[in-house]
This record gives sequence, C-alpha cells and structure tokens, in this order.
Amino acid sequence: MSESQRALIDRLTAACGGSYPPGVRRRYFISGPQWAAAYQGQALFHAPNREPVSYQEVIRHYARIGIPCWATHDTDVIPTDTLLTDAQWAIVDDIKQNLEAHGLRCSMVTTETFHHAVWAASAAAEAPEVRDYANRRLANTVDIGHKLGASYAVYWPGSLGYLVQGAIEETQTLRWYAEGLNAACDRDIEVARQLGRPTLRHCLEAKPFEPQAQILLPTSDAMLAFIASGLLTHPEMVGLNPEYLHELMWGTAPRAALSRALVAGKLWHFDINDGYPLKHDVDIAVGLCNPLDWLNVLVLLRSHNYQGPFNLDYKPPRTTSNYGVFAVSFPTAVDRFITLWEMAGEVQSDPIIAEATAALRAGGHPASTNVNDIVAANKELLTLHELIAHRLFQVLVGQHRGRVYSL
Repeated sequence: MSESQRALIDRLTAACGGSYPPGVRRRYFISGPQWAAAYQGQALFHAPNREPVSYQEVIRHYARIGIPCWATHDTDVIPTDTLLTDAQWAIVDDIKQNLEAHGLRCSMVTTETFHHAVWAASAAAEAPEVRDYANRRLANTVDIGHKLGASYAVYWPGSLGYLVQGAIEETQTLRWYAEGLNAACDRDIEVARQLGRPTLRHCLEAKPFEPQAQILLPTSDAMLAFIASGLLTHPEMVGLNPEYLHELMWGTAPRAALSRALVAGKLWHFDINDGYPLKHDVDIAVGLCNPLDWLNVLVLLRSHNYQGPFNLDYKPPRTTSNYGVFAVSFPTAVDRFITLWEMAGEVQSDPIIAEATAALRAGGHPASTNVNDIVAANKELLTLHELIAHRLFQVLVGQHRGRVYSL
C-alpha cells in the first residue's frame, strides 16, 4: 500500500512541474535546519506522528535535494548530558565528516535555551548557577560552530520573560541576558584568533509570544534597542535574525520590520516561513499563505543586496509523512522560494514599475510652493500607487508575460 501511495505522490509531484534541479538550488544561500526536517509533528495538543530522523539522514536528504547548507541547535544532535564533555567532540567530528561527504556546509549554530528543565526561569534566571551554566553552553556552541565552519550563531530568548506579574525584575533580567551574549562574543573572539577564522555573526531572533506569556524582547525593534542599550560589550558583533512569521504574529508588516533592520545595518540572517497574522507560531512553509507579501519582501531584500542566509525555519505539516518531508515538503519549499526570488528580480526590472516609481519620485512640479498647488500637482500622480500594486499581482500570476484567464 505505502509503495503505491509513494508512487502516486512521485507521479503527481512530477506532473506539477516547475521544480529546479539540485545544481540550481545550490546557487542560493538557503539553509536547512536539522530541527525542521526532524520535526515529528508534536505540539501542545499533538503527539508525535512521524518517526525520528537522524542528522545523518537529514544531511543526506538535503544533499540530494540541493539544499547547500545545514543548521542546528546544539541539542538537536548532542544529548544535553553530553554537552560540555569531551564526548561531544566525537559527535561533532562525525557531523563534520557527514557534511563534507555530502558537499554541505554548516552555516549556523544555535543554543537550545528554552526546552530543558534548567531553563524553567530562562537562561537569565535569578540563580547564578543557572546563568553560569547558560554562559558555558553559549560559549560551547561558539566552539562547535567554529569546529563545523559556521559563520552565524542565532539566539532566540523565548523563555526570557514571565508568566505571572512581579515574578522578575525586568531590567536586571535584561542585564543578565546580556552577560550571556557577552560571554559568547568574548569566547568567539578568543577562538577566532586561535584558529585564524573570522568571528561569527551573532544574531538575535525575536518572537512576540510563546512560550512565555510576556516576553522581554518580543520584536525585532526591541532587539535593536537592546543591541544599542550599552549592555553589550561588543554590539558590533550582534545583529538580527528576523523570522517572517514572528513579525507577522504581532501584526506588523514583515517588510517594514526588515526595513528597520536594514537601516540599522543589522539584517544578517533571515528565517523564512509563512503563516497568519495575530495567530500562534504555525511555521508553514514559505509562500503557502502570503505569496504576494513574500514577493514584496524579496523585492526589498534584492534592492538592498541582502547577502545573508535564508533559513527554512518551518515545520512540515503533521499530515505529511516521513517520506513526504523529503519528497515533497522541502523540495517544494525551496522551489517556491527560488521562484519568488526570481520574480522579485523581474519586478526590479519591470519597465512599468520603473516608470511609475520614477514619476512618483520626480513629483508633480507644482506651479508654486503653495500647499494647494502642491496637492493639485500630485493628485493624479498618486493613483500610480495602486497601479504598482496591480502590476506586482500581475508578476505574481504571470500576466506581465501575457498570461490571461478568460471564459
């Protein structure tokens, strides 16, 4: 039964067309996280319904699909009790060998500071022994990152906050959290000097809610303020890893949040996925909910020559089988991203959008500086805003190339 169903999946996937060969997919700075591919379908109200997947399997499948980079939490691949012991290095060496054997590279590492019981009160808890352990774990991830050849380290302080009022003193908690980042950066400088490598780019990831009821750094804007607060010893080493859905969750426009990070020079890494505004963290694959918004986001990033990774931080649906994760979910997610990225290039070179934009920026040439003359000079011109939006839709559905739908 399963073989015939897989044959059906493969036949219909091929019939869809539009897929890119692995060699083309490897041209894009796309990273596949260990946790995304190994996600078993578990959630607050859901039991796991997929079989476990090892890092060896994930790396092998990513290589076959054409995903060029791999990323991981420390505990995705190393048991918590093995971390900070000599035994961890045998696992790290095996990961490195698997990456090299399959032509992948590790782009990013991150420390799990939210799941284990030790983080019940966050990595910046009142207990000094918890904070000391957190600092050692963060520094250890830096060591692992350098060993694997990573260029980025990401930090998601999802447990940094509180459930009940008055439980913490927020300013002190933020100072303690900064100490952990300072420990990571200090260790990074030391190891990079020893190895003759560049330091990592340390990227903060915001999320407005979950798992804590109130989170101290809930948005990318809050992260930017934290970086500039004076609490960090090396703020020049710390930037952002916005996640598309995390910004959407609190109701902002992801493109606007990314714009503010670009202006600050802190957009270094980008987690790509999709979902719905003002909902929980559903982590749907890129382009399945908001393709027009995604097109706009990628126009922005192409316009500003964004060079960082696009990290596939999503969860294959619980309805997708283990086979489907690598036969359908990841290949199609990569292909939708590439398609939208190339569409964004078409938007940049579209003559209609270019002429409309130039006309708007040139202004209406009023007869005088009188306010009424200024309004009159631009009144018709501003209609181009809606026309530009329509043209973006045409690019999305192929009408700009003459594709039409008629009865």
